[in-house]
Amino acid sequence: MTLSDLPPLNATLNGISALLLVAGWRFIRTGRRIAHRNCMIAALITSTIFLGCYLTYHFQMQRLYGRAHTSFVDPAWFRPIYLTLLTTHLLGAVGMLPLILITFLRAFRERFDAHRRIARWTLPIWFYVSVTGVVIYLLLYQIFPQKR
Repeated sequence: MTLSDLPPLNATLNGISALLLVAGWRFIRTGRRIAHRNCMIAALITSTIFLGCYLTYHFQMQRLYGRAHTSFVDPAWFRPIYLTLLTTHLLGAVGMLPLILITFLRAFRERFDAHRRIARWTLPIWFYVSVTGVVIYLLLYQIFPQKR
Protein backbone atom coordinates (compact mmCIF):
# COMPACT_ATOMS: atom_id res chain seq x y z
CA MET A 1 0.00 0.00 0.00
CA THR A 2 1.31 3.43 -0.92
CA LEU A 3 0.58 6.86 0.51
CA SER A 4 -1.69 7.66 -2.45
CA ASP A 5 -3.85 4.62 -1.59
CA LEU A 6 -4.84 6.09 1.77
CA PRO A 7 -7.23 8.89 0.68
CA PRO A 8 -9.53 6.54 -1.27
CA LEU A 9 -9.28 3.97 1.53
CA ASN A 10 -10.23 6.66 4.05
CA ALA A 11 -13.21 7.72 1.92
CA THR A 12 -14.31 4.09 1.64
CA LEU A 13 -14.06 3.60 5.40
CA ASN A 14 -16.08 6.79 5.96
CA GLY A 15 -18.72 5.59 3.48
CA ILE A 16 -18.94 2.19 5.18
CA SER A 17 -19.29 3.89 8.56
CA ALA A 18 -22.14 6.03 7.24
CA LEU A 19 -23.95 2.97 5.85
CA LEU A 20 -23.48 1.08 9.12
CA LEU A 21 -24.83 4.04 11.09
CA VAL A 22 -27.96 4.19 8.93
CA ALA A 23 -28.45 0.43 9.19
CA GLY A 24 -27.95 0.55 12.95
CA TRP A 25 -30.44 3.38 13.29
CA ARG A 26 -33.01 1.48 11.22
CA PHE A 27 -32.47 -1.67 13.26
CA ILE A 28 -33.08 0.07 16.57
CA ARG A 29 -36.17 1.80 15.15
CA THR A 30 -37.59 -1.64 14.32
CA GLY A 31 -36.63 -3.17 17.68
CA ARG A 32 -33.75 -5.30 16.40
CA ARG A 33 -31.34 -4.56 19.27
CA ILE A 34 -28.71 -7.21 18.46
CA ALA A 35 -28.49 -6.11 14.82
CA HIS A 36 -28.30 -2.48 16.02
CA ARG A 37 -25.50 -3.32 18.45
CA ASN A 38 -23.56 -5.21 15.77
CA CYS A 39 -23.85 -2.36 13.25
CA MET A 40 -22.77 0.22 15.79
CA ILE A 41 -19.78 -1.86 16.89
CA ALA A 42 -18.83 -2.35 13.23
CA ALA A 43 -19.18 1.42 12.65
CA LEU A 44 -16.91 2.06 15.65
CA ILE A 45 -14.31 -0.40 14.35
CA THR A 46 -14.49 1.05 10.84
CA SER A 47 -14.13 4.59 12.17
CA THR A 48 -11.21 3.54 14.36
CA ILE A 49 -9.42 1.98 11.37
CA PHE A 50 -10.16 5.18 9.45
CA LEU A 51 -8.58 7.27 12.22
CA GLY A 52 -5.43 5.15 12.14
CA CYS A 53 -5.17 5.45 8.35
CA TYR A 54 -5.95 9.18 8.46
CA LEU A 55 -3.24 9.87 11.03
CA THR A 56 -0.75 7.70 9.13
CA TYR A 57 -1.48 9.59 5.92
CA HIS A 58 -1.05 13.02 7.47
CA PHE A 59 2.10 12.11 9.43
CA GLN A 60 3.63 10.67 6.24
CA MET A 61 2.60 13.74 4.22
CA GLN A 62 4.37 15.92 6.78
CA ARG A 63 7.45 13.74 6.69
CA LEU A 64 7.66 13.50 2.89
CA TYR A 65 6.37 16.89 1.73
CA GLY A 66 6.83 19.17 4.74
CA ARG A 67 3.09 19.72 5.15
CA ALA A 68 0.45 17.43 6.51
CA HIS A 69 -2.33 18.10 4.04
CA THR A 70 -3.19 18.73 0.41
CA SER A 71 -4.21 22.36 -0.07
CA PHE A 72 -7.36 23.20 -2.01
CA VAL A 73 -6.36 25.93 -4.46
CA ASP A 74 -8.26 25.49 -7.74
CA PRO A 75 -10.83 26.54 -8.61
CA ALA A 76 -10.46 29.63 -6.47
CA TRP A 77 -14.20 30.36 -6.59
CA PHE A 78 -14.96 27.03 -4.88
CA ARG A 79 -12.25 27.30 -2.21
CA PRO A 80 -14.44 29.16 0.37
CA ILE A 81 -17.17 26.52 -0.04
CA TYR A 82 -14.64 23.72 0.37
CA LEU A 83 -13.06 25.36 3.44
CA THR A 84 -16.47 25.86 5.05
CA LEU A 85 -17.30 22.19 4.50
CA LEU A 86 -13.87 21.14 5.79
CA THR A 87 -14.22 23.33 8.89
CA THR A 88 -17.62 21.90 9.83
CA HIS A 89 -16.29 18.40 9.15
CA LEU A 90 -13.25 18.88 11.38
CA LEU A 91 -15.24 20.51 14.20
CA GLY A 92 -17.71 17.64 14.07
CA ALA A 93 -14.90 15.08 14.01
CA VAL A 94 -13.30 16.52 17.13
CA GLY A 95 -16.65 16.89 18.90
CA MET A 96 -17.89 13.43 18.06
CA LEU A 97 -15.01 11.55 19.69
CA PRO A 98 -16.11 12.08 23.30
CA LEU A 99 -19.76 11.66 22.28
CA ILE A 100 -19.03 8.27 20.70
CA LEU A 101 -17.09 7.11 23.73
CA ILE A 102 -19.83 8.18 26.16
CA THR A 103 -22.56 6.68 23.97
CA PHE A 104 -20.79 3.33 23.73
CA LEU A 105 -19.93 3.30 27.43
CA ARG A 106 -23.56 3.88 28.38
CA ALA A 107 -24.71 1.08 26.09
CA PHE A 108 -22.01 -1.24 27.43
CA ARG A 109 -23.17 -0.52 30.98
CA GLU A 110 -26.76 -1.13 29.83
CA ARG A 111 -27.79 2.39 30.81
CA PHE A 112 -30.06 2.54 27.77
CA ASP A 113 -32.09 5.62 28.79
CA ALA A 114 -28.87 7.64 29.15
CA HIS A 115 -27.49 5.98 26.01
CA ARG A 116 -30.55 7.00 24.01
CA ARG A 117 -30.37 10.62 25.22
CA ILE A 118 -26.80 11.12 24.02
CA ALA A 119 -27.13 8.90 20.94
CA ARG A 120 -29.65 11.42 19.58
CA TRP A 121 -26.74 13.85 19.33
CA THR A 122 -23.97 11.38 18.52
CA LEU A 123 -25.61 9.71 15.54
CA PRO A 124 -26.29 12.79 13.38
CA ILE A 125 -22.86 14.28 14.09
CA TRP A 126 -21.09 10.99 13.39
CA PHE A 127 -23.14 10.50 10.22
CA TYR A 128 -22.43 14.08 9.05
CA VAL A 129 -18.69 13.62 9.62
CA SER A 130 -18.69 10.29 7.77
CA VAL A 131 -20.60 11.63 4.76
CA THR A 132 -18.66 14.88 4.55
CA GLY A 133 -15.44 12.86 4.72
CA VAL A 134 -16.48 11.17 1.48
CA VAL A 135 -17.53 14.50 -0.07
CA ILE A 136 -14.21 16.11 0.89
CA TYR A 137 -12.31 13.22 -0.72
CA LEU A 138 -14.37 13.55 -3.91
CA LEU A 139 -13.83 17.32 -4.06
CA LEU A 140 -10.10 17.18 -3.30
CA TYR A 141 -9.10 14.17 -5.39
CA GLN A 142 -11.79 13.52 -8.01
CA ILE A 143 -13.88 16.59 -8.89
CA PHE A 144 -11.20 19.26 -8.42
CA PRO A 145 -7.92 17.28 -8.19
CA GLN A 146 -5.28 19.34 -6.43
CA LYS A 147 -1.54 19.25 -6.90
CA ARG A 148 0.47 18.19 -3.86
